[in-house]
Amino acid sequence: MTNASKLITSRRRLLLGAGAGVVALAAPSVWSPSRAAGKRIVVRDDGGIYTKAYGAVFYRPFTEATGIEVVGVQANAEPVAQIKTMVDTKNYTWDMAKISWPAIEILTTGGKKYLEKHGLESEPVVKSIPAEYASPYGVATNVYTTVLAYRTDAFKGRKAPQSWADFWNVAEFPGRRAVRKHPFDTIEQALMGAGVPTAQVYPCDLDKAFASLDKIKSQVAVWWTSGAQVEQMLTSGEIDLLPTWVSRPQAAQAAGAPVEIVWNQGIWGGDNWSILSGTPNADACREFIKFASDPKRQAALVEYFPAGLTQPEAFNYVKPEVAKNCPTYPDNIKAGLKINAKYWLDNQAAVIERFNSWILA
Repeated sequence: MTNASKLITSRRRLLLGAGAGVVALAAPSVWSPSRAAGKRIVVRDDGGIYTKAYGAVFYRPFTEATGIEVVGVQANAEPVAQIKTMVDTKNYTWDMAKISWPAIEILTTGGKKYLEKHGLESEPVVKSIPAEYASPYGVATNVYTTVLAYRTDAFKGRKAPQSWADFWNVAEFPGRRAVRKHPFDTIEQALMGAGVPTAQVYPCDLDKAFASLDKIKSQVAVWWTSGAQVEQMLTSGEIDLLPTWVSRPQAAQAAGAPVEIVWNQGIWGGDNWSILSGTPNADACREFIKFASDPKRQAALVEYFPAGLTQPEAFNYVKPEVAKNCPTYPDNIKAGLKINAKYWLDNQAAVIERFNSWILA
């Protein structure tokens, strides 16, 4: 078992003494028991480990502290269409959702805004979140990263890849490769693989990106379409190296697979608490967001997974060896590329069409 896998599998023991007390901090003072009576908010999250972690760290403690019930609802895909339908029909299955920056752009660009401005910028617990994570329509709660992952047994006795240029260098780094069957992140990887510095990736030079993809296309054994598929391939050894969301190689490590993660040139974006426009429970959602933004509460998430903590102070409550597995650990994020949500809002349709045609060619 690698050091990283030991860290992940033992993270419940490594969480600092904030422990159970973290999630029992004082309730927001604005909510009296009489005001909270009968209140309920429904929150969309990603399901799986997120629902489990958020239930333990955020949902149940918030209910205990305020009397406001929180119901977590799983939705795997980016739920833009569902949110538009709820707001258009005023039939609110959810009150708020955990969504990405590109989703926020889609839902707030144009004449109709499908999200409420949270208006929490002056709140100390929100103000302390770094400006690069900020949005008037969402409070960042997690940073996710696409990284290069590889099987250490496939590179035993030889140099292992450390960049997208190495991934593209099939002569010096031979091995069975997999690539995501979607242009998001893949275009950026192709450009960095061709030597484009991270600061110059956007706006994407598509001709250069597809020329770079041409060079590796014949070497791609699998075009993957889901995180579960990635996890299975890394765990079984079907694939030697691939780009993927960091949670998947971390899960493979936790299962004992000889897998390493390359944080260099990781492509990162943010998940945000966003309030659906017009929901009658918007104020209760704001109280939940403040509650869930507390640094100690965020730190408690690492008991469940190496979360991309958005509160810098949260790292004061996490063991250093655990913190190094988090996407927002300073050394990890400074070596990465922030996703340009506006670029993908403006260009996604055309790029997806071109990419799909290229795959079939």
